[in-house]
Amino acid sequence: MTPNNVSDFLLNGKPPDQIALRMIGRDYSYGELDNAAFSVAAYLHRISATKGDRVILIAENSFFWVAAYLGIMRAGCACVPLVPTLPHEILDYILETTGATVVFADGRVALQNKASFKNCHVVTAALLPGSREYCGKLPPVEATDLAALMFTSGSTGQPRGVMVSHGNIIANTNSIVEYLELTAADRMMTVLPFHYCFGASLMHTHFRVGASLVIDSRFMYPEMVLQRMIDTRCTGFAGVPSHYQILLQRSSLSQRQFPDLRAVQQAGGPLAPHFIRELRAALPGTKIFIMYGQTEATARLSYLPPDLIEAKLGSVGKGIPGTKLSVLNESGDPVRPGEVGEIVAQGENVTGGYWRAHLETAAAFRNGKLYTGDLATVDPDGFIYVVGRSKDFLKCAGKRVSCRQLEEQVLRFEGVVEAAVVAMPDAILGDAVRLFVVARDGDAAHFSESLRRYCRSVMPPSLVPKEIVSMEFLPKNSAGKILKEQLKRDAETGNPLRPG
Repeated sequence: MTPNNVSDFLLNGKPPDQIALRMIGRDYSYGELDNAAFSVAAYLHRISATKGDRVILIAENSFFWVAAYLGIMRAGCACVPLVPTLPHEILDYILETTGATVVFADGRVALQNKASFKNCHVVTAALLPGSREYCGKLPPVEATDLAALMFTSGSTGQPRGVMVSHGNIIANTNSIVEYLELTAADRMMTVLPFHYCFGASLMHTHFRVGASLVIDSRFMYPEMVLQRMIDTRCTGFAGVPSHYQILLQRSSLSQRQFPDLRAVQQAGGPLAPHFIRELRAALPGTKIFIMYGQTEATARLSYLPPDLIEAKLGSVGKGIPGTKLSVLNESGDPVRPGEVGEIVAQGENVTGGYWRAHLETAAAFRNGKLYTGDLATVDPDGFIYVVGRSKDFLKCAGKRVSCRQLEEQVLRFEGVVEAAVVAMPDAILGDAVRLFVVARDGDAAHFSESLRRYCRSVMPPSLVPKEIVSMEFLPKNSAGKILKEQLKRDAETGNPLRPG
Protein backbone atom coordinates (compact mmCIF):
# COMPACT_ATOMS: atom_id res chain seq x y z
CA MET A 1 0.00 0.00 0.00
CA THR A 2 1.39 3.41 -0.98
CA PRO A 3 2.00 5.65 2.06
CA ASN A 4 0.08 8.94 2.22
CA ASN A 5 3.01 10.76 3.81
CA VAL A 6 5.38 12.13 1.15
CA SER A 7 8.45 11.44 3.29
CA ASP A 8 7.59 7.76 3.60
CA PHE A 9 6.52 7.60 -0.05
CA LEU A 10 9.99 8.78 -1.08
CA LEU A 11 12.25 7.03 1.46
CA ASN A 12 10.61 3.74 2.48
CA GLY A 13 12.33 0.61 1.21
CA LYS A 14 15.46 2.30 -0.14
CA PRO A 15 18.78 0.45 0.32
CA PRO A 16 20.43 2.34 3.20
CA ASP A 17 23.84 2.37 1.47
CA GLN A 18 22.50 3.71 -1.85
CA ILE A 19 23.71 7.27 -2.57
CA ALA A 20 20.90 9.83 -2.43
CA LEU A 21 22.85 13.12 -2.60
CA ARG A 22 26.23 13.85 -4.13
CA MET A 23 27.40 17.15 -2.71
CA ILE A 24 30.73 18.74 -3.58
CA GLY A 25 33.17 16.85 -1.37
CA ARG A 26 30.62 14.56 0.37
CA ASP A 27 28.05 11.93 -0.53
CA TYR A 28 24.99 11.12 1.59
CA SER A 29 23.19 7.79 1.57
CA TYR A 30 19.48 7.07 1.80
CA GLY A 31 20.13 5.60 5.23
CA GLU A 32 21.69 8.86 6.46
CA LEU A 33 18.84 10.85 4.95
CA ASP A 34 16.17 8.61 6.48
CA ASN A 35 17.80 8.87 9.92
CA ALA A 36 18.07 12.66 9.66
CA ALA A 37 14.43 13.01 8.57
CA PHE A 38 13.32 10.92 11.56
CA SER A 39 15.47 13.08 13.84
CA VAL A 40 13.88 16.27 12.51
CA ALA A 41 10.41 14.77 13.06
CA ALA A 42 11.43 13.77 16.62
CA TYR A 43 12.74 17.27 17.30
CA LEU A 44 9.49 18.85 16.12
CA HIS A 45 7.53 16.41 18.30
CA ARG A 46 9.73 17.30 21.28
CA ILE A 47 9.09 21.05 20.92
CA SER A 48 5.33 20.37 20.68
CA ALA A 49 4.83 21.09 16.99
CA THR A 50 1.55 19.50 15.94
CA LYS A 51 0.03 18.17 12.75
CA GLY A 52 -0.69 20.94 10.27
CA ASP A 53 1.67 23.49 11.83
CA ARG A 54 3.52 25.51 9.21
CA VAL A 55 7.32 25.32 9.47
CA ILE A 56 9.59 27.68 7.53
CA LEU A 57 12.58 26.22 5.63
CA ILE A 58 14.99 28.83 4.31
CA ALA A 59 18.35 27.53 3.10
CA GLU A 60 20.40 26.72 0.02
CA ASN A 61 20.35 23.26 -1.57
CA SER A 62 22.04 20.98 0.95
CA PHE A 63 21.69 17.81 3.01
CA PHE A 64 20.27 20.08 5.73
CA TRP A 65 17.54 21.36 3.37
CA VAL A 66 16.49 17.89 2.24
CA ALA A 67 16.55 16.38 5.74
CA ALA A 68 14.51 19.27 7.15
CA TYR A 69 11.98 19.15 4.27
CA LEU A 70 11.36 15.43 4.63
CA GLY A 71 11.43 15.56 8.42
CA ILE A 72 8.87 18.37 8.57
CA MET A 73 6.50 16.37 6.37
CA ARG A 74 7.18 13.14 8.28
CA ALA A 75 6.05 14.94 11.44
CA GLY A 76 2.77 15.86 9.74
CA CYS A 77 3.67 19.54 9.57
CA ALA A 78 3.50 21.69 6.42
CA CYS A 79 6.84 22.83 5.01
CA VAL A 80 7.13 26.44 3.78
CA PRO A 81 10.28 26.57 1.58
CA LEU A 82 11.54 30.11 0.97
CA VAL A 83 14.25 31.87 -1.02
CA PRO A 84 17.26 32.57 1.25
CA THR A 85 17.55 36.11 -0.15
CA LEU A 86 13.93 37.05 0.56
CA PRO A 87 13.51 40.75 1.53
CA HIS A 88 12.77 41.30 5.22
CA GLU A 89 9.32 42.78 4.59
CA ILE A 90 8.23 39.76 2.51
CA LEU A 91 9.64 37.33 5.07
CA ASP A 92 7.76 39.15 7.84
CA TYR A 93 4.54 38.97 5.82
CA ILE A 94 4.94 35.21 5.25
CA LEU A 95 5.71 34.59 8.93
CA GLU A 96 2.57 36.49 9.88
CA THR A 97 0.21 34.94 7.33
CA THR A 98 1.38 31.36 7.93
CA GLY A 99 1.59 31.68 11.70
CA ALA A 100 4.87 29.79 11.62
CA THR A 101 6.82 29.74 14.88
CA VAL A 102 9.48 27.18 13.91
CA VAL A 103 12.18 27.96 11.35
CA PHE A 104 14.88 25.72 9.83
CA ALA A 105 17.52 28.06 8.38
CA ASP A 106 21.10 28.28 7.20
CA GLY A 107 23.24 29.79 9.97
CA ARG A 108 24.00 32.83 7.82
CA VAL A 109 20.33 33.31 6.93
CA ALA A 110 19.31 32.96 10.57
CA LEU A 111 21.79 35.66 11.55
CA GLN A 112 20.74 38.04 8.77
CA ASN A 113 17.07 37.68 9.73
CA LYS A 114 17.52 37.68 13.48
CA ALA A 115 14.95 40.45 13.98
CA SER A 116 12.31 38.65 11.88
CA PHE A 117 12.89 35.38 13.76
CA LYS A 118 12.89 36.91 17.25
CA ASN A 119 9.66 35.09 18.23
CA CYS A 120 10.52 31.83 16.44
CA HIS A 121 12.24 28.62 17.41
CA VAL A 122 15.19 28.57 14.99
CA VAL A 123 17.01 25.36 14.00
CA THR A 124 20.27 25.58 12.02
CA ALA A 125 22.41 22.87 10.45
CA ALA A 126 24.70 23.00 13.48
CA LEU A 127 21.76 21.91 15.66
CA LEU A 128 20.53 19.17 13.31
CA PRO A 129 20.74 15.84 15.16
CA GLY A 130 23.41 13.59 13.72
CA SER A 131 21.83 10.22 14.42
CA ARG A 132 18.34 8.77 14.27
CA GLU A 133 16.12 9.66 17.18
CA TYR A 134 12.94 7.91 18.20
CA CYS A 135 10.05 10.24 17.51
CA GLY A 136 7.18 8.35 19.06
CA LYS A 137 3.93 7.69 17.24
CA LEU A 138 3.74 9.93 14.20
CA PRO A 139 0.35 11.47 13.39
CA PRO A 140 -1.50 9.75 10.56
CA VAL A 141 -1.46 11.71 7.32
CA GLU A 142 -4.24 11.72 4.74
CA ALA A 143 -3.65 12.39 1.05
CA THR A 144 -5.60 15.64 1.36
CA ASP A 145 -3.48 16.97 4.24
CA LEU A 146 -1.26 19.97 3.59
CA ALA A 147 2.34 19.01 2.80
CA ALA A 148 3.78 22.35 1.69
CA LEU A 149 3.03 26.00 1.04
CA MET A 150 4.93 27.05 -2.08
CA PHE A 151 4.97 30.85 -2.27
CA THR A 152 4.73 32.58 -5.64
CA SER A 153 4.26 36.21 -6.65
CA GLY A 154 0.67 37.40 -6.37
CA SER A 155 -1.39 39.92 -8.33
CA THR A 156 -1.94 42.03 -5.19
CA GLY A 157 1.78 42.64 -4.72
CA GLN A 158 2.07 40.19 -1.82
CA PRO A 159 3.24 36.61 -2.46
CA ARG A 160 0.64 33.88 -2.24
CA GLY A 161 1.12 30.39 -0.85
CA VAL A 162 0.01 27.51 -3.06
CA MET A 163 -1.47 24.79 -0.85
CA VAL A 164 0.17 21.52 -1.97
CA SER A 165 -1.15 18.31 -0.42
CA HIS A 166 0.64 15.03 0.12
CA GLY A 167 -1.64 13.50 -2.52
CA ASN A 168 -0.75 16.24 -5.02
CA ILE A 169 2.97 15.49 -4.72
CA ILE A 170 2.50 11.73 -4.89
CA ALA A 171 0.27 11.92 -7.99
CA ASN A 172 2.55 14.34 -9.84
CA THR A 173 5.65 12.33 -8.90
CA ASN A 174 4.18 9.08 -10.22
CA SER A 175 3.22 10.76 -13.51
CA ILE A 176 6.67 12.27 -14.08
CA VAL A 177 8.47 9.03 -13.19
CA GLU A 178 6.31 7.23 -15.75
CA TYR A 179 6.91 9.44 -18.77
CA LEU A 180 10.60 10.08 -18.01
CA GLU A 181 11.13 6.35 -17.38
CA LEU A 182 13.33 7.07 -14.35
CA THR A 183 15.16 4.25 -12.57
CA ALA A 184 17.55 3.80 -9.64
CA ALA A 185 20.44 4.02 -12.12
CA ASP A 186 19.73 7.69 -12.88
CA ARG A 187 21.96 10.50 -11.64
CA MET A 188 20.50 13.99 -12.04
CA MET A 189 22.64 17.14 -12.20
CA THR A 190 20.67 19.53 -10.00
CA VAL A 191 21.28 23.26 -10.45
CA LEU A 192 17.68 24.29 -9.73
CA PRO A 193 16.88 25.35 -6.14
CA PHE A 194 14.70 22.99 -4.14
CA HIS A 195 12.45 25.83 -2.93
CA TYR A 196 11.23 26.12 -6.56
CA CYS A 197 8.61 23.55 -7.59
CA PHE A 198 10.67 22.38 -10.60
CA GLY A 199 13.68 21.76 -8.33
CA ALA A 200 11.51 20.03 -5.72
CA SER A 201 10.06 17.76 -8.41
CA LEU A 202 13.57 16.56 -9.30
CA MET A 203 14.04 15.50 -5.70
CA HIS A 204 10.61 13.85 -5.49
CA THR A 205 10.93 11.85 -8.71
CA HIS A 206 14.51 10.70 -8.26
CA PHE A 207 14.11 9.75 -4.60
CA ARG A 208 10.96 7.80 -5.47
CA VAL A 209 12.96 5.43 -7.70
CA GLY A 210 16.10 5.37 -5.52
CA ALA A 211 18.21 7.49 -7.91
CA SER A 212 20.87 10.07 -7.02
CA LEU A 213 20.94 13.85 -7.19
CA VAL A 214 24.25 15.56 -7.97
CA ILE A 215 24.01 18.98 -6.30
CA ASP A 216 25.90 21.91 -7.81
CA SER A 217 25.09 25.58 -7.24
CA ARG A 218 27.93 26.98 -9.39
CA PHE A 219 26.01 27.58 -12.61
CA MET A 220 27.56 31.04 -12.94
CA TYR A 221 30.62 28.96 -13.91
CA PRO A 222 28.97 26.60 -16.41
CA GLU A 223 32.20 24.84 -17.37
CA MET A 224 32.54 23.56 -13.80
CA VAL A 225 29.03 22.16 -13.91
CA LEU A 226 29.59 20.50 -17.29
CA GLN A 227 32.82 18.90 -16.11
CA ARG A 228 31.15 17.63 -12.95
CA MET A 229 28.38 16.12 -15.06
CA ILE A 230 31.01 14.13 -16.93
CA ASP A 231 32.96 13.19 -13.79
CA THR A 232 29.87 11.94 -11.94
CA ARG A 233 28.42 10.30 -15.06
CA CYS A 234 25.16 12.20 -14.87
CA THR A 235 22.28 10.69 -16.82
CA GLY A 236 20.09 13.80 -16.56
CA PHE A 237 20.05 17.59 -16.47
CA ALA A 238 17.14 19.97 -15.91
CA GLY A 239 16.85 23.70 -16.40
CA VAL A 240 14.77 26.72 -17.33
CA PRO A 241 15.32 28.56 -20.64
CA SER A 242 18.11 30.79 -19.32
CA HIS A 243 20.16 27.73 -18.34
CA TYR A 244 20.05 26.35 -21.87
CA GLN A 245 20.61 29.73 -23.53
CA ILE A 246 23.75 30.24 -21.44
CA LEU A 247 24.99 26.70 -22.09
CA LEU A 248 24.48 27.07 -25.83
CA GLN A 249 25.88 30.59 -26.15
CA ARG A 250 28.51 30.82 -23.43
CA SER A 251 29.90 27.35 -22.76
CA SER A 252 31.63 24.45 -24.48
CA LEU A 253 28.49 22.28 -24.38
CA SER A 254 28.55 21.50 -28.10
CA GLN A 255 32.27 20.58 -28.01
CA ARG A 256 31.99 18.12 -25.12
CA GLN A 257 30.93 14.49 -25.01
CA PHE A 258 28.39 13.25 -22.45
CA PRO A 259 28.30 9.47 -22.93
CA ASP A 260 26.06 8.89 -19.89
CA LEU A 261 23.57 11.71 -20.48
CA ARG A 262 20.26 9.97 -21.19
CA ALA A 263 17.77 12.85 -21.00
CA VAL A 264 17.45 16.58 -20.32
CA GLN A 265 14.35 18.39 -19.08
CA GLN A 266 13.29 21.93 -19.97
CA ALA A 267 10.44 23.77 -18.25
CA GLY A 268 9.89 27.05 -16.41
CA GLY A 269 9.00 29.04 -19.51
CA PRO A 270 9.41 28.85 -23.27
CA LEU A 271 12.70 27.95 -24.91
CA ALA A 272 12.74 29.53 -28.37
CA PRO A 273 12.46 26.94 -31.18
CA HIS A 274 15.86 27.73 -32.68
CA PHE A 275 17.49 27.12 -29.29
CA ILE A 276 15.70 23.75 -29.11
CA ARG A 277 17.22 22.87 -32.48
CA GLU A 278 20.66 23.98 -31.27
CA LEU A 279 20.25 21.84 -28.16
CA ARG A 280 19.40 18.80 -30.27
CA ALA A 281 22.48 19.39 -32.38
CA ALA A 282 24.69 19.80 -29.28
CA LEU A 283 23.31 16.63 -27.61
CA PRO A 284 22.50 14.30 -30.52
CA GLY A 285 22.28 11.14 -28.42
CA THR A 286 20.20 12.62 -25.61
CA LYS A 287 16.42 12.70 -25.25
CA ILE A 288 15.06 16.22 -24.82
CA PHE A 289 11.83 16.62 -22.85
CA ILE A 290 10.06 19.95 -23.33
CA MET A 291 7.61 20.40 -20.47
CA TYR A 292 5.06 22.85 -19.13
CA GLY A 293 3.80 23.30 -15.60
CA GLN A 294 2.72 25.55 -12.78
CA THR A 295 3.22 25.64 -9.03
CA GLU A 296 -0.58 25.53 -8.77
CA ALA A 297 -0.42 22.07 -10.37
CA THR A 298 2.37 20.88 -8.02
CA ALA A 299 4.94 20.99 -10.85
CA ARG A 300 4.27 19.41 -14.26
CA LEU A 301 1.19 19.59 -16.48
CA SER A 302 2.39 18.51 -19.93
CA TYR A 303 5.32 17.14 -21.89
CA LEU A 304 6.30 16.73 -25.52
CA PRO A 305 7.72 13.29 -26.38
CA PRO A 306 11.33 13.71 -27.58
CA ASP A 307 10.67 11.97 -30.90
CA LEU A 308 8.09 14.65 -31.78
CA ILE A 309 10.28 17.70 -31.13
CA GLU A 310 10.90 18.48 -34.80
CA ALA A 311 7.39 17.63 -35.98
CA LYS A 312 5.78 19.67 -33.18
CA LEU A 313 8.49 22.31 -32.68
CA GLY A 314 7.32 24.98 -30.24
CA SER A 315 4.66 22.77 -28.64
CA VAL A 316 4.53 21.84 -24.95
CA GLY A 317 2.82 18.60 -25.91
CA LYS A 318 -0.22 17.16 -24.14
CA GLY A 319 -1.20 16.44 -20.55
CA ILE A 320 1.01 14.15 -18.49
CA PRO A 321 -0.42 10.78 -17.35
CA GLY A 322 -3.41 11.40 -15.09
CA THR A 323 -3.83 15.05 -16.10
CA LYS A 324 -6.41 16.39 -18.56
CA LEU A 325 -5.50 19.63 -20.33
CA SER A 326 -7.99 21.66 -22.35
CA VAL A 327 -7.70 24.98 -24.16
CA LEU A 328 -10.99 26.82 -23.73
CA ASN A 329 -12.40 29.99 -25.26
CA GLU A 330 -14.25 32.67 -23.30
CA SER A 331 -17.47 30.66 -23.56
CA GLY A 332 -15.80 27.65 -21.94
CA ASP A 333 -15.74 25.59 -25.12
CA PRO A 334 -12.65 23.90 -26.59
CA VAL A 335 -10.91 26.12 -29.12
CA ARG A 336 -10.62 25.22 -32.79
CA PRO A 337 -7.10 24.74 -34.22
CA GLY A 338 -5.41 28.12 -34.44
CA GLU A 339 -7.87 29.84 -32.08
CA VAL A 340 -6.45 31.28 -28.84
CA GLY A 341 -7.85 30.20 -25.49
CA GLU A 342 -6.85 29.57 -21.86
CA ILE A 343 -5.21 26.35 -20.70
CA VAL A 344 -7.37 24.59 -18.11
CA ALA A 345 -6.11 21.60 -16.12
CA GLN A 346 -7.82 18.83 -14.22
CA GLY A 347 -6.18 16.02 -12.23
CA GLU A 348 -4.91 14.87 -8.84
CA ASN A 349 -1.89 17.18 -9.16
CA VAL A 350 -4.10 20.30 -9.14
CA THR A 351 -3.65 21.87 -5.71
CA GLY A 352 -6.24 23.21 -3.28
CA GLY A 353 -5.74 26.89 -4.00
CA TYR A 354 -3.99 29.78 -2.29
CA TRP A 355 -3.43 30.08 1.45
CA ARG A 356 -5.88 32.58 2.95
CA ALA A 357 -6.54 34.21 -0.44
CA HIS A 358 -10.14 33.34 -1.15
CA LEU A 359 -10.73 35.74 -4.05
CA GLU A 360 -7.62 34.62 -5.95
CA THR A 361 -8.47 30.98 -5.25
CA ALA A 362 -12.02 31.44 -6.54
CA ALA A 363 -10.70 33.06 -9.73
CA ALA A 364 -8.13 30.36 -10.60
CA PHE A 365 -9.65 27.18 -9.11
CA ARG A 366 -13.19 26.45 -10.30
CA ASN A 367 -15.11 23.17 -10.09
CA GLY A 368 -11.96 21.17 -9.45
CA LYS A 369 -10.16 22.70 -12.42
CA LEU A 370 -7.17 25.03 -12.60
CA TYR A 371 -7.53 28.02 -14.91
CA THR A 372 -3.86 28.65 -15.54
CA GLY A 373 -3.94 32.17 -17.02
CA ASP A 374 -1.76 30.88 -19.87
CA LEU A 375 -3.04 31.46 -23.39
CA ALA A 376 -2.46 28.86 -26.08
CA THR A 377 -3.55 27.38 -29.37
CA VAL A 378 -3.90 23.75 -30.44
CA ASP A 379 -3.07 22.05 -33.71
CA PRO A 380 -5.31 19.50 -35.48
CA ASP A 381 -3.65 16.68 -33.47
CA GLY A 382 -4.43 18.33 -30.13
CA PHE A 383 -0.88 19.43 -29.31
CA ILE A 384 -0.72 22.65 -27.28
CA TYR A 385 1.29 25.75 -28.20
CA VAL A 386 1.58 28.38 -25.45
CA VAL A 387 1.17 31.94 -26.72
CA GLY A 388 1.97 33.66 -23.42
CA ARG A 389 0.69 34.65 -20.02
CA SER A 390 -2.58 36.57 -20.16
CA LYS A 391 -0.80 39.43 -18.37
CA ASP A 392 2.30 39.34 -20.58
CA PHE A 393 0.81 41.14 -23.56
CA LEU A 394 1.12 44.62 -25.03
CA LYS A 395 -1.85 46.66 -26.26
CA CYS A 396 -0.06 48.17 -29.25
CA ALA A 397 -1.99 50.28 -31.80
CA GLY A 398 -5.22 48.71 -30.57
CA LYS A 399 -4.00 45.10 -30.93
CA ARG A 400 -2.94 42.62 -28.25
CA VAL A 401 0.59 41.40 -28.91
CA SER A 402 2.33 38.54 -27.08
CA CYS A 403 5.64 39.58 -25.51
CA ARG A 404 6.77 35.98 -25.82
CA GLN A 405 6.33 35.95 -29.60
CA LEU A 406 8.32 39.18 -29.94
CA GLU A 407 11.08 37.74 -27.77
CA GLU A 408 11.27 34.60 -29.89
CA GLN A 409 11.64 36.78 -32.99
CA VAL A 410 14.49 38.74 -31.38
CA LEU A 411 16.24 35.56 -30.23
CA ARG A 412 16.60 34.51 -33.86
CA PHE A 413 19.09 37.35 -34.36
CA GLU A 414 22.62 35.96 -34.18
CA GLY A 415 24.44 36.86 -30.99
CA VAL A 416 21.39 37.42 -28.76
CA VAL A 417 21.68 35.29 -25.62
CA GLU A 418 18.57 36.53 -23.81
CA ALA A 419 15.70 38.91 -24.53
CA ALA A 420 12.84 40.40 -22.55
CA VAL A 421 10.06 42.63 -23.85
CA VAL A 422 8.06 44.97 -21.60
CA ALA A 423 5.63 47.78 -22.36
CA MET A 424 6.55 51.45 -22.33
CA PRO A 425 3.94 54.23 -22.60
CA ASP A 426 3.51 55.84 -26.00
CA ALA A 427 1.14 58.69 -26.85
CA ILE A 428 0.26 57.23 -30.25
CA LEU A 429 0.55 53.46 -29.88
CA GLY A 430 -0.62 53.14 -26.28
CA ASP A 431 2.06 50.53 -25.52
CA ALA A 432 5.39 50.63 -27.32
CA VAL A 433 8.03 47.92 -27.18
CA ARG A 434 10.95 48.28 -24.79
CA LEU A 435 13.46 45.52 -25.43
CA PHE A 436 16.14 44.33 -22.99
CA VAL A 437 18.84 42.12 -24.51
CA VAL A 438 22.03 40.34 -23.53
CA ALA A 439 24.53 39.96 -26.37
CA ARG A 440 27.12 37.22 -26.58
CA ASP A 441 29.86 39.79 -27.18
CA GLY A 442 30.60 42.97 -29.10
CA ASP A 443 30.08 46.70 -28.77
CA ALA A 444 26.69 47.44 -27.18
CA ALA A 445 25.85 50.51 -29.31
CA HIS A 446 26.82 48.81 -32.58
CA PHE A 447 24.95 45.64 -31.61
CA SER A 448 21.79 47.57 -30.71
CA GLU A 449 21.76 49.36 -34.05
CA SER A 450 22.26 46.09 -35.94
CA LEU A 451 19.47 44.52 -33.92
CA ARG A 452 17.19 47.48 -34.61
CA ARG A 453 17.76 47.08 -38.37
CA TYR A 454 16.91 43.39 -38.06
CA CYS A 455 13.69 44.21 -36.17
CA ARG A 456 12.67 46.67 -38.88
CA SER A 457 13.11 43.92 -41.47
CA VAL A 458 10.93 41.32 -39.71
CA MET A 459 8.38 43.28 -37.64
CA PRO A 460 5.56 45.70 -38.44
CA PRO A 461 6.58 49.33 -37.78
CA SER A 462 4.40 49.50 -34.65
CA LEU A 463 6.28 46.58 -33.05
CA VAL A 464 9.85 47.68 -33.77
CA PRO A 465 11.36 48.42 -30.34
CA LYS A 466 11.13 52.05 -29.36
CA GLU A 467 14.04 51.47 -27.00
CA ILE A 468 16.68 48.73 -26.90
CA VAL A 469 18.56 48.30 -23.64
CA SER A 470 21.75 46.23 -23.80
CA MET A 471 22.65 44.59 -20.49
CA GLU A 472 25.41 42.35 -19.24
CA PHE A 473 22.73 40.10 -17.73
CA LEU A 474 19.00 40.16 -17.09
CA PRO A 475 17.81 40.13 -13.48
CA LYS A 476 16.50 36.71 -12.48
CA ASN A 477 15.06 35.03 -9.45
CA SER A 478 16.80 32.09 -7.82
CA ALA A 479 15.08 29.69 -10.22
CA GLY A 480 16.55 31.47 -13.25
CA LYS A 481 13.35 33.21 -14.38
CA ILE A 482 13.63 36.76 -15.74
CA LEU A 483 12.22 39.43 -13.39
CA LYS A 484 10.21 41.57 -15.78
CA GLU A 485 8.66 43.64 -13.02
CA GLN A 486 12.14 44.68 -11.90
CA LEU A 487 13.03 45.62 -15.48
CA LYS A 488 9.91 47.77 -15.67
CA ARG A 489 10.67 49.48 -12.35
CA ASP A 490 14.29 50.11 -13.29
CA ALA A 491 13.24 51.57 -16.64
CA GLU A 492 10.69 53.86 -15.01
CA THR A 493 13.22 55.13 -12.48
CA GLY A 494 15.96 55.65 -15.07
CA ASN A 495 18.18 52.78 -13.93
CA PRO A 496 18.46 50.48 -16.97
CA LEU A 497 22.01 49.85 -18.11
CA ARG A 498 23.38 51.11 -21.40
CA PRO A 499 20.31 51.98 -23.47
CA GLY A 500 21.05 51.50 -27.15
